[in-house]
Amino acid sequence: MILGGCGFIGRHVALLLAEQGEDVILCDRVPSTTVYPEAVRERIKWQPFNLQSAEWDVLLEGVGTVHHYAWASIPATAHADPMQDLALNTLPCLALLEAMRRRGEHSPRLVFTSSGGTVYGKLRRVPVHEDHPLAPITAYGAGKVAAELYLGLYNTLHGLDCRIARLSNPFGAGQDLARGQGAATTFLHHALTHQPITIWGDGEVVRDYIHVSDAAAGLVALARMPRREGTFTFNIGSGQGVSLNGIILELENRLGRVLDVRREPGRPFDVPVSVLDISLARDTLGWAPRLSFSDGITRTLADLNREAPLSTLH
Repeated sequence: MILGGCGFIGRHVALLLAEQGEDVILCDRVPSTTVYPEAVRERIKWQPFNLQSAEWDVLLEGVGTVHHYAWASIPATAHADPMQDLALNTLPCLALLEAMRRRGEHSPRLVFTSSGGTVYGKLRRVPVHEDHPLAPITAYGAGKVAAELYLGLYNTLHGLDCRIARLSNPFGAGQDLARGQGAATTFLHHALTHQPITIWGDGEVVRDYIHVSDAAAGLVALARMPRREGTFTFNIGSGQGVSLNGIILELENRLGRVLDVRREPGRPFDVPVSVLDISLARDTLGWAPRLSFSDGITRTLADLNREAPLSTLH
């Protein structure tokens, strides 16, 4: 079962799981409009779902693994209304954990996507390992940390199988540009449609970008790893940093023209540098990203040019 299954991450994880023979339920507010390949179409079903009013005891019946990708805010909206962010996201996560607790030994495992870009706050070392202190400087990051802490609590007190993926910044074809997330995909879309690109600050904000095919593979690897004591917490990213100016330079070199870039004052909730150390995932999960940032841009360009609803996974 994939919560937020019709979203960017959910659709690609669903496709990968279905290709590997799994039956998948997409839980989301509206049915998916994505046309999946015919070979896997029968394995992917849709279930109406609202994060805030979900009947968890009913939804969990017969489910072996829950992928929790549903989050009703982005950094900007969480910053504007932290109390609503808490109500919309953290409280439903706690309700899910309570339903899992009630199932006892029949409880599914839970894979939760946290935010590798916000939970650590300003980094003391780069790249950042999972043992770095959690010190978010955004309400969005604080909400993700709160959910992580509850997962750890329910693992310790009730033995729930909780796994945490601190995901970096995924990009690729099929990303919802209206949500205001995904600088790499948004910049590329604006460049291809000759729209101005807005950069907040001097453009030297550095992020870890991962193509969605690699992100999906990492999440599936985390879900399938045999259980061990304690919570599973892994950075899932590329392990490499790219600045906003670096994205612009990459796109200008690919497209052979200067892009229209508009610069605005920096924002207080933007962490200056966020690059993830992915050695634990590589050593423990046997997973590592296959595509460099440049390779991911190449694949995204090819997918956008053929108007693909999903990024190419293989």
